Amino acid sequence: MFRLRLMLALLGAAGLGAALYFSWPERTKAARPVPGPVPVMAAKAEAKDVPIILRGLGIVTAFNTVAVTSRVEGAITKINFKEGQYVRTGDLLIQLDPRPFQAALDQASANLAKDQATLANAKVDLSRYSSLLTHSFAPEQQVATQKTTVQQTEAAVQSDEAAIKAAQLNVDYAALRSPIDGVTGIRHVDIGNLIQANNQQNLVTITQIEPIYVIFTLPEVDIDRVRQAMKEGSLKVEAYASDDKRKLSEGVLDLIDNAVDPTTGTVKLKAEFENADQTLWPGQFVNAHAVLRTVKDGVTIPAAAVQTGPNGAFTYKIDDESKAVMQPITVVQTEENLALVSGALKAGDQVITIGQFRLQPGVKVRVEDHILDAGQTLSDAPVGTDGVQ
Repeated sequence: MFRLRLMLALLGAAGLGAALYFSWPERTKAARPVPGPVPVMAAKAEAKDVPIILRGLGIVTAFNTVAVTSRVEGAITKINFKEGQYVRTGDLLIQLDPRPFQAALDQASANLAKDQATLANAKVDLSRYSSLLTHSFAPEQQVATQKTTVQQTEAAVQSDEAAIKAAQLNVDYAALRSPIDGVTGIRHVDIGNLIQANNQQNLVTITQIEPIYVIFTLPEVDIDRVRQAMKEGSLKVEAYASDDKRKLSEGVLDLIDNAVDPTTGTVKLKAEFENADQTLWPGQFVNAHAVLRTVKDGVTIPAAAVQTGPNGAFTYKIDDESKAVMQPITVVQTEENLALVSGALKAGDQVITIGQFRLQPGVKVRVEDHILDAGQTLSDAPVGTDGVQ
C-alpha cells in the first residue's frame, strides 16, 4: 500500500514538472515587451554645385632663379641692396671698382682718335697722289702704296672701335645689375672682397615669385581626366596650406610632364599662380587641388550616411512610413565629410547618418537629435522587420 502511494506521488510530481516546462516559453514570450522604433539620427540630401577635385602634394617653385656672378675681376666697392629686398630688372646690386676698366676705355678712345687722325691724313695723301698720277707727276707704285696705307689705317680704326666696345662692356660689367624682377636672398660677399671673373662664385641669388609655379603629382590613372578637362578649357588649380583647410591662392594648370615616373606611378604637373599677394614662397609644400569640373545641382549627403555592402555602396533612406529603406548609390566623390552621389536618391530625401548598425530594410525608425551609446541602453542585435530582436 505504501509503495502504491509513493508511485502515485512521483507520477504526479513528474506531470506537474512537465506542464510547467512546456508552458514556460509561451509565458516568457508573452511577458517580453516588443521594442519600439529604432532611434537614429538623420540628415536631408541636398542639391548643390560640387567641384570635382583631384588632390596632389606639391612644392612651390620660383618662376625664375638667377645666381648672380661676375664677368670681370675686381674688388667690391658698394653693395646696393638689402637681403630679402624686392628688386627690379636693371637695379644695381653690386659695384666693382671700375677704375681699371675706365682706364682701358680711355686708352681705347685715345687710340681711336689717333688712328682716325692718321686715316684722315692718309686719305688726303692718297687724293693728292692720285691727282698727280693723272698728270704723270707721280708713279703708280706710290699711289698703290698709299692705298694700302689707307686700308691699314681704316682697319686700325675698326680695331679701336671694337676695343672701345669691349672696354665699355667691362665698365658696364663692373656694375652688377639684377637680370629679373625678384627677391634677393642671403648675400655671400662683403665690401672689399676681391671677385674673380667667370669662376661661378654665387654673389647672391634672386628668385622671381610673381608669377610663381607649383609642381605637384597625380596618379597616372588620373591623367586622362586631366587632359580631357584641359581640352575643354583652362583647368583651375587651388593651392592649400599644409593643413589642407586654408586656401592660399588660385592658379591655372600650365602643363603635364611628358613621362610617368615608373617608381611611383605618378606624373608631375605644373600650375602657374600670379601670386600678387606673395602667399606662395619657393620651397613651400602645399596641397594642390585640380578642379576638373563643377557638377551643377549634385545630390550630396553626409559621408557618415554612406554604407558598403556586398553589392557596393548604399545608404538607408527613411520612407513615408518612417521605415528604413536600403538605397543603392554611387559615390562620385567624398570631400570634407560630404559625399556627392548619383542614383535614385533625390534632394530632400532623408538619410540615416547614425544608428545604421541596428537596422535592416523595413525597420521602423525614430529620428532623434542625440543618441546614447548603444552599449548603455540598447542591444547591439539587429532589429527585424517585425520589431522583435
